[in-house]
Amino acid sequence: MSRRAVLRTAGLTGLGLGLGTSACGRGFGGGDDAEGGTVALNMVWWGDAKRAEKTQAALEIFQRKNPGVTVRTEYQDSGPYKDKLATRFAAGNAPDVMAMRMDSLREYADRGALLDLGQHADALDLTGLSENARALATVGDRTYGVPAGLNAIGFVVNRTLTEKYNVAVPDGNTWNWPDLARFAREVTRASGGRVYGTNFEAYTLANIIVFTRQRGEDFYTADGGLGVSEATVADWFGIVESMRAEGGFPPAGFIEKIGASAEQSYLAKGSIASQIIPTNNLLAFNAAAGGNLALLRIPGETQSVRRGQSVDCPHLWSIAAASKHRAEALRLLDFLVNDVEASKATGTTRGVPANSTVAEEIKPTLSRDDQAATEYLGGLQRERLPRSYTYPPGSSKIAATLESIAAEVEFKRQTPQQAAKAFVEAGRKALGR
Repeated sequence: MSRRAVLRTAGLTGLGLGLGTSACGRGFGGGDDAEGGTVALNMVWWGDAKRAEKTQAALEIFQRKNPGVTVRTEYQDSGPYKDKLATRFAAGNAPDVMAMRMDSLREYADRGALLDLGQHADALDLTGLSENARALATVGDRTYGVPAGLNAIGFVVNRTLTEKYNVAVPDGNTWNWPDLARFAREVTRASGGRVYGTNFEAYTLANIIVFTRQRGEDFYTADGGLGVSEATVADWFGIVESMRAEGGFPPAGFIEKIGASAEQSYLAKGSIASQIIPTNNLLAFNAAAGGNLALLRIPGETQSVRRGQSVDCPHLWSIAAASKHRAEALRLLDFLVNDVEASKATGTTRGVPANSTVAEEIKPTLSRDDQAATEYLGGLQRERLPRSYTYPPGSSKIAATLESIAAEVEFKRQTPQQAAKAFVEAGRKALGR
């Protein structure tokens, strides 16, 4: 049966069919025991060749420290990863250890496909993680994953451009959304329209989630519902539309999808002076943009109803409930989370180490930009932030809806109010409530 056929006939509803059976080592990795009586763990994840190189370096250390355990890995681009993982579970061939998307965790957990790590505190020590970090993989009172690294979103400003056009960089600890609009307008005017003051994706969930929290709402609620109001979504689109009308934000159609890398960004091209980025990408963006970026908080953090920022992660590490090598898989996760050598090998390719002590220990070995990102994350974890709730099943549909509706607003086919009404209706339908 083809992969698509498996998905079509079984889908995630077939996850339960695979429980209780062992990995057979076919296709997307392999989990058979290695020759000579050693245990072979099957570990799958997504990423690029650089991430693969660093991951392999850490795994070699693990294997050296754990004779008798080998780790067979396979990685690929993020796009097809979700379907391939679903196919593995539906076919009863779940990997032992896997990268888990934030918007998939709850769906797998609800179906009993993942190991409750909270029941294995004797093997997996999570005491070095902050409450915010541990909560990322918690569903109810159970823990189904470990952050592979921590990041957040931050606002970067290209100081080379602001110095060139003599525009002051706002105070990142006190600025609000009107301050951003004013800054963006000044940059565009001072540059004669050659540079737009700011740009960020109105359709990215991470961005609107922060704005929603600042309004005193939760985008996703504790029970897996949609908590954002129409008024907040309308104001989110309205802020962008106002900045676009004033010239501080690029006109409709100016920003095209030119690729996800820092090198391909408009920030690197010098077309815009500021944008939102994931903090674990600061090193890449700063290098691509000329090395003079300032990292600020998201506007409105000190002047809104409450804090909006959260500690997030690029992905989680989870263990299949059906893994026949549970003890070795737990040992591997404990190594990735708590071993300083492991984090030195992986660096910040998946963000700042989730264990705060480990993060501090490896900080002197990091580049200046990675040290800045580590300090930013460390500071956030010491602050009182709202709880970040696990994405409920249906979140991927909500992300797609937000992107399509944002385009309707950008090209004035819908007003912010119309778009907000359509988005909330579609979001509730996607979540089935």
